[in-house]
Amino acid sequence: MKLEGKLFTGNRMTEVHEVTLPDTDEAFSKQLGDALVLLCREMDIPVPMWMKKNTKEFAAFYQTIFFKEQYTEKVRFDRFQIRMIL
Repeated sequence: MKLEGKLFTGNRMTEVHEVTLPDTDEAFSKQLGDALVLLCREMDIPVPMWMKKNTKEFAAFYQTIFFKEQYTEKVRFDRFQIRMIL
């Protein structure tokens, strides 16, 4: 699984990172969770709260956006977008 993450402040993209995990027999949701945690670790940001809207967006478009309100800690950006690269 290949996952790309972008940080935005206002309408300006400030960072882009990509992580790749080997495909395994684990459930897709487990693989996605592992890739998200690794991506957040590489970008040195906290892991956001995954909400129902994120599931719907990711299922429909293979991408989703996390906003400041989805973090328990203060963050240095306005939004965090993840996208699965096919």
